[in-house]
Amino acid sequence: MHATAKSDPRIMTIEVTDDEITAQLVDGRRISVPLVWSWRLTNATPEQRKNYEIIGSGEGVHWPDVDEDISARGMLHGVPARPPKAASPSAGS
Repeated sequence: MHATAKSDPRIMTIEVTDDEITAQLVDGRRISVPLVWSWRLTNATPEQRKNYEIIGSGEGVHWPDVDEDISARGMLHGVPARPPKAASPSAGS
């Protein structure tokens, strides 16, 4: 037996709570990651978290109010977003 077709994960809906980001995939799977994996959504208001759009035929989700993008693959592979580094004084000053 072998796989005849590759099926990319596609997000149907998404929900952001105070603890998790949970996606319902079109194939019936439900996946979630900790909210702290997205520093932008962690700092967002509940209203900003609810304002999202599914992008790329379900490949990902975009939150325009906080400029955050999360892909289904990223959720499955478990790669948290890194916050920006604070500006540091230049060396040799």
